[in-house]
Amino acid sequence: MKSRGGQSKLRQRSLLVVIFMVGWILLIIGRLICLQIVQHEALAARAERQRQRVVRISPLRGMIYDRLGRELARSVEVQSVFAVPAELASVAQAATELARVLGLNRSELLQKLSSEREFVWIKRKLSDEEVAAVKSLGLSGIHFVSENKRYYPNRQLAAHVLGYVGIDEVGLDGVELAYDEHLRGQEGYVLVQRDARGRSYGLAQPPVHKGQDVTLTIDAVIQQETEQALEQAVRHSSAQSGVAIVMQPRTGEILAMASMPRFDPNEFAGSSEQQRRNRAVRDLYEPGSVFKIVTYAAALQERLVGSEDMLDCSGGRVVLAGHVIRDHKTFSVLSVQEALENSSNVGAIRLGLRLGQQRLGRYIHQFGFGQRTGVELSGEAAGLVRPVQQWSAPSIGAISIGQEIGVTPLQMLAAVAVVANDGVWVQPRLVRAVHSRAGDVITEPEAHTRRVISPQVARTVARMLEGVVLRGTGKRARLNGYSAAGKTGTAQQFDPATGRYSTHRYVASFAGFAPVNHPQVAVIVVIDGPRGAYHGGQVAAPVFQRIAEMALQYLNVVPDSAKPNVEFAAWRQAFASEETGGAIAETTPTSQSDEPLQQPVQAHSREATMEVGLTRWSNGLATAQPAQGHEAAPVMPSFHGHTLRSVADTCARLGLRLVVVGSGRAVNQTPAPGTPIAIGQTCQVEFAQ
Repeated sequence: MKSRGGQSKLRQRSLLVVIFMVGWILLIIGRLICLQIVQHEALAARAERQRQRVVRISPLRGMIYDRLGRELARSVEVQSVFAVPAELASVAQAATELARVLGLNRSELLQKLSSEREFVWIKRKLSDEEVAAVKSLGLSGIHFVSENKRYYPNRQLAAHVLGYVGIDEVGLDGVELAYDEHLRGQEGYVLVQRDARGRSYGLAQPPVHKGQDVTLTIDAVIQQETEQALEQAVRHSSAQSGVAIVMQPRTGEILAMASMPRFDPNEFAGSSEQQRRNRAVRDLYEPGSVFKIVTYAAALQERLVGSEDMLDCSGGRVVLAGHVIRDHKTFSVLSVQEALENSSNVGAIRLGLRLGQQRLGRYIHQFGFGQRTGVELSGEAAGLVRPVQQWSAPSIGAISIGQEIGVTPLQMLAAVAVVANDGVWVQPRLVRAVHSRAGDVITEPEAHTRRVISPQVARTVARMLEGVVLRGTGKRARLNGYSAAGKTGTAQQFDPATGRYSTHRYVASFAGFAPVNHPQVAVIVVIDGPRGAYHGGQVAAPVFQRIAEMALQYLNVVPDSAKPNVEFAAWRQAFASEETGGAIAETTPTSQSDEPLQQPVQAHSREATMEVGLTRWSNGLATAQPAQGHEAAPVMPSFHGHTLRSVADTCARLGLRLVVVGSGRAVNQTPAPGTPIAIGQTCQVEFAQ
């Protein structure tokens, strides 16, 4: 009995052992299946991560060019430094030395280097001096990797248009942001190989693919001259800020867009938001009398008046719903033409009342207000235009003269360009083309257009605006050798503290185009908060004159006016006495007049005189001395040793098309100094450090 019982217990124990062993084997097999099949890819990737670390680096962005192929933005190769903490001989010493030569916080750096991480950024995108300083330390565990850094060779030039990028080369503003998808390119990486002890034994950095290139409508020379003219005007008038835009009215291509104050996108972090703000598309202001162009064009289009019809200006005073609106002068009866020339508020209000709210509101929309222009920039404001249903009783009078409405400078310029473009609104554009890595054109943006007024009405308004420049409030906008049309604006700023318009804060502006019959440029100048003189005709019109003259001469536009203004006539007389021994005889009036000046009695043509004069303005560089009784011929000056800015300024004044090679100071040029030149001729200048 006992023997059988013992055998039974032995069999039971053996069975349990067998079951346990089978279960254990099955468990091991299941685990192996899980590791080798189910989790194979995940574990292999984990092992690979432990063996190597992938470090993402910034992509190589595409180039940004101006309309003639001059570089505005490019990416350059720089060095970034990182540490492998396991390789450091002394973490404390490394933190101390690196913080000293790189200007970093030692405590923060020590904390990073003391971590168990296998990769630690020390500082990215070092200068050449910083790279040399780090290498001179001879620290183990410190490595360098090549990255790309955005560089703007012209520094502040067109900064608000170009924008800037962050540390990872991602666009943050301007064209850099708007076309970031095209410009950014492929993100690069570095493989850091490590052994079982966490020590690196190799670096691998495959090449990256560059982003696509973008060509702008901006002309670098016109942009430079526009910025300089605007900066001087803002400084001279002690204004808070300013905007100037130059556009081709037929195509909508923007040749220059300047905002003040400026900033350097290479060091954007050190600038304020106010400096980086592109006021041309983001700031709203009440346009004041410049907006009367819309009111007059609408009234003429609706055939409510003709340019010679008479308007009762009521002694320069009108009452709307208990609100009194006055003119700056006492006017009784003026023609429509005279009312615009003298910027009569009462005259414009009379036209607004004839139009009525619905029609005026429709034309405001057709001229592009209350909606974004669609220019290729982020953050563009749509403006402030209340629906007609929300207008108060006096609103139609206020809006007719440019109050109770908020516009951007670009919106206002696009509206003025309607008159210059035979009544067609054209969408403003900043981008000409996007190019592939191989140089092929990927896209050429097309501007949207729509007809606003008839060609006949547009030409009538253009002639009326020419009268503003010749006889009205815009006399200081008269150009040397070119006809011009435009409108002044002097808008009181609204004071939220008092709920009324300020009596000492103004926005002075002028918007116009030239030449009148075949407009090549449309220009707007807006000066915010000038001190002292504050009228648009005093502050903004002279800036328009300087910019428009420069742009027309640079674009080789043939002069169309035989009535140079007094300043030009005085300069010509001075030039004649100094350079030609009095060969040019002219009568200079003591004040501005619409009477033609006496023509030269010698053989010097007006165009030749202008060309030589432009040469004389070029920093005192050489000019050809005309023989008495013969036309003066300008010659190529010597640019040797001059900076790019100086050369570009001189070429712009001479009407030459500049081709730049290299950077630094001028060392070679074609044509050679002393060679006779002509407006529109190409000049290639080589620069070197």
